[in-house]
Amino acid sequence: SYYREYMFNQLLAAKGYAVLDLDYRGSAGQGRDWRTAIYRHMGGKDLDDQVDGARWLVKNLGVDSTRIGMYGGSYGGFITLMAMFTRPGVFTAGAALRPVTDWAHYNHPYTARILNEPQDDSVAYKQSSPIYFAAGLTGRLLICHGMVDDNVHFQDTARLIQRLIELKKENWEVAMYPVEPHGFRRNDSWTDEYRRILKLFEETIGHGKMG
Repeated sequence: SYYREYMFNQLLAAKGYAVLDLDYRGSAGQGRDWRTAIYRHMGGKDLDDQVDGARWLVKNLGVDSTRIGMYGGSYGGFITLMAMFTRPGVFTAGAALRPVTDWAHYNHPYTARILNEPQDDSVAYKQSSPIYFAAGLTGRLLICHGMVDDNVHFQDTARLIQRLIELKKENWEVAMYPVEPHGFRRNDSWTDEYRRILKLFEETIGHGKMG
């Protein structure tokens, strides 16, 4: 169920944000070619669609190109990281929730259908994993992750945190939720997460942006 996301999108819209929620390539329900377009490269054509969406907002709605943000959970968290790391200047801020940072450590049957076996196609895994592109971070990044996540394990975020520290990046923050699995169960956790995302956007792309 995504009712909380719909609610949060409505909150953003009510505060004056233009909200675009699109079915990028790799999504279900659009046919085989659409679904398989990410074969061997997650964070490729699917991310192109996100970038095209941002450009559409600028061209058709007059959105300020320096005030575009992005957020998402699970695969959406992964694609947010890829956007922040590999498309500098397109997205000013991003919130990656429970994100996959290295596909080699994720659910093997799911990943192997898209990227093949890790030992057979290391190129596909490397070009699809955000942790290898963390040096490209220029915008503001928020990472949120439950520490008892049994789908995308918290170690994915822990490894990325260490990488950002090694790179001496300062424009990021992380919120850890000690009792939460992949889909948060506690209302106070959901509230805290959305409060942090809203604060990030207000400070970077909203009416109260700093600087």
